Amino acid sequence: MEVKIGVQHTPREIVLESGQTAEEIESAVSEALSGNAQLLSLEDEHGRKVLVPAERLAYVEIGEPAVRKVGFGPL
Repeated sequence: MEVKIGVQHTPREIVLESGQTAEEIESAVSEALSGNAQLLSLEDEHGRKVLVPAERLAYVEIGEPAVRKVGFGPL
C-alpha cells in the first residue's frame, strides 16, 4: 500500500510503500490518534520503520500501490 503522512509544521509529506494491509495501517493510525500509542509506527517494503509522534500527525492517506512502468512502450 502507498501511504502518505502529513506532519504538522512541515512543508513536505512522508511517502512510503508498505507491505501492510490497509486495515493494519488504519488500525495503527487510529491507535495513535486515540492516545493508546504515543507513536505511529509503520514498516515499509524494505523492512525500515517510520515513526511519527502521534501529536504531530496532520493526515494519513492510504492508497493503492504505485505501479511502475519499466521498458519502452505506449503510456
